[in-house]
Amino acid sequence: MILRRNLRRFQYHASFLVCLFYMMQSSAQHAEISGRITHKDIPIPFVNIVLGKSGLGTSSDENGYFIIQDIPTGDYRLHVTAVGYQPWSRKVKVSGRSIKDFNISLTASSEELEEFVITGTLKPVNRLESPVPVEVYTPAFLKKNPTPSIFEALQNVNGVRPQINCNVCNTGDIHINGLEGPYTLVLIDGMPIVSGLGTVYGLTGIPNSLIEQIEVVKGPASTLYGSEAVGGLINIITKHAPAAPEFVADAFATGYGEYNLDIGTKIGFGASTDLMLGVNYFRYDLPVDNNGDNFTDVTLQDRISVFQKWNFKRNNARVFSLAGRYFYEDRWGGEMQWTPEFRGGDEIYGESIYTSRWEFVGKYQLPFDEKFLFSLSYNDHKQNSVYGDLPYLADQRIGFGQLTWDRRFNKHDFLLGTALRYNFYDDNTTATDGLRGNEPDEVWIPSLFLQDEISLAQKHSLLMGVRYDYDRRHGSIVTPRLAYRWKMGDNDILRFNSGTGFRVVNLFTEDHAALTGARDVIIAEELKPERSINFNINYLKKIYARNGVFIGFDISAFYTHFSNKIIPDYDTDPNQIIYKNLDGKSVSQGVSANFDLALPSGLKFLVGATFQDVSNTENGIKERQILTERFTGTWSVSYDFRSLDLSFDYTGNIYGPMRLPLLGELDPRQEFSPTWSIQNIQFTYKGLENFEVYGGVKNLLNWTPNRGNPFIIARANDPFDREVVFDTSGNVVPTPNNPYALTFDPSYVYAPNQGIRAFFGLRYFLP
Repeated sequence: MILRRNLRRFQYHASFLVCLFYMMQSSAQHAEISGRITHKDIPIPFVNIVLGKSGLGTSSDENGYFIIQDIPTGDYRLHVTAVGYQPWSRKVKVSGRSIKDFNISLTASSEELEEFVITGTLKPVNRLESPVPVEVYTPAFLKKNPTPSIFEALQNVNGVRPQINCNVCNTGDIHINGLEGPYTLVLIDGMPIVSGLGTVYGLTGIPNSLIEQIEVVKGPASTLYGSEAVGGLINIITKHAPAAPEFVADAFATGYGEYNLDIGTKIGFGASTDLMLGVNYFRYDLPVDNNGDNFTDVTLQDRISVFQKWNFKRNNARVFSLAGRYFYEDRWGGEMQWTPEFRGGDEIYGESIYTSRWEFVGKYQLPFDEKFLFSLSYNDHKQNSVYGDLPYLADQRIGFGQLTWDRRFNKHDFLLGTALRYNFYDDNTTATDGLRGNEPDEVWIPSLFLQDEISLAQKHSLLMGVRYDYDRRHGSIVTPRLAYRWKMGDNDILRFNSGTGFRVVNLFTEDHAALTGARDVIIAEELKPERSINFNINYLKKIYARNGVFIGFDISAFYTHFSNKIIPDYDTDPNQIIYKNLDGKSVSQGVSANFDLALPSGLKFLVGATFQDVSNTENGIKERQILTERFTGTWSVSYDFRSLDLSFDYTGNIYGPMRLPLLGELDPRQEFSPTWSIQNIQFTYKGLENFEVYGGVKNLLNWTPNRGNPFIIARANDPFDREVVFDTSGNVVPTPNNPYALTFDPSYVYAPNQGIRAFFGLRYFLP
């Protein structure tokens, strides 16, 4: 009996010990993480918190508190995402004990109301407080579809279209709201450093790793920026050296044989000087002829760009920075058997362009008054090119200096400025021929401008501005502007803008068609400056829902009326390009809208659409502008698989039909392009410390402009027109060997001639 009683006691204690062991073991293997999510000590509700690879997650409550329970022992990565804030991620080791007071502070992203812009008014201002609507695109936007140049990256910006102007050398420009590239001014750090000859190449070779943001203004900005800012402007803002990462490297390659490398780093020199250094290298050297016309489908390129930006720390945080860039490119396209020894000859056709370019930008805040800011820029552009047997040698230098003073008096915020622009241009064409032989074009353009932003009431402001320029070729030019902003609510803004613009034209630096092909260039009259007047109304709405959903809506209606517009006439004579001022009017009008949706799950949508009518009216006849679409759409769909450290991006665009340049009534190519689309997908893995691995497919639909056309390049089999027969009037005569009466012409182009291709890349960064 005693034995039985002792056995029972032993069994009872053993059972108790086993239960206690399992309870202790369970407690040792499972724990919890709790804390609070804030931004500047303000709690953030409805934040997504996910413990990678565990499948566990939660959301913060209305006061920003969160708790994740029953976490097994192990190493994890904690992911925190919230609409309007930058993603947060950190490794966490769970060893059985609960982690309490795990407080996380998030940083506001571009979706927050504290986003600042400078392009619209030349002064840093909260984007929602700016009377001028400014669109902002960050490096995160560029990473959704990696490209070797900003020129290509802009294909996913609504209302902005990169236009390839030549099937052989693939040079191009940027169209904004249907207006051609010369109407778009490109700035680097607010300085108009990319213009004239550089317009073709200014958006290539800028290291993406050094870009802080890209600001886009649609509509005239001549009051602040002078000539060329008629259709809009693109301001590429580089990073501030002290805030730049220590080191960034980004390299990718495509199945087409393209290789791109971006490197950026920051170097400190003592306590008062920081240097930001960036290098971009791009190479493509594999001739491809998929459409069988014996011409390269894509131009071969070997390009390097070196960028430096120095920041000097001064008393009272006054600004002093210097930046410079050197750009060199060797590009060629042409017949597949072309080699450099055929350059400039008439045996094998090729277009070869050597470009060497220096750029310099500086900003200095005067020591006696921080309200005075002196800015300057200078660039030297040398181009040695041949188009078949036609050489084009050009040298252009542009200097720009500007002094601004801003001051606030009661309800008035003044900006007063003076600028001086120096243009030098010389080439081997008739553009610089004079009575005494070669006469380079050299001109000084002084300017004065005044801007006053008036706070009419708490929710209303009015901006008025005027600019005066003097050009000895055209006399005095005055360009006023007016902008009104009504802040209807904290996240509701209504803006109205009106202004004028002017543009002085240099055909040989802006129109590639004037330099290539067999057409003769005819300047029918002394060209007058183009003038324009613009009206734009914009409504912006942001919604921050309590469940963490963000919705953004932005819609604009625009109208631009041109006088004296200079339009290349391809239609009157198929063997000529005739330039003259339009005797009539030219109108660009339409509606543009963007819709932005971000869900707490990590799913994001950005969709944009533009409907426009761009036409020219002369002698009572209205005609659609050539190479201009009636509608365009862009989209971006992104999703984060947080448990896998993987993100997905699907980007694309769609363009409506455009009127294309035909060579005559017998030309068998389509007069209008079809509706076409370029679409891309990308996967990015972020599970490695300081590394990102990405890859995907570009041009999923394999769209190229030769679809539905018998050929793209006219007379590709006879690029020197040796077998073309002309009558006594200079018109082409149809022959058995030339039944369509064509001459060699590569200007029939509306879309990239590069098909589907895979890409793979790797990023490394040290914050």
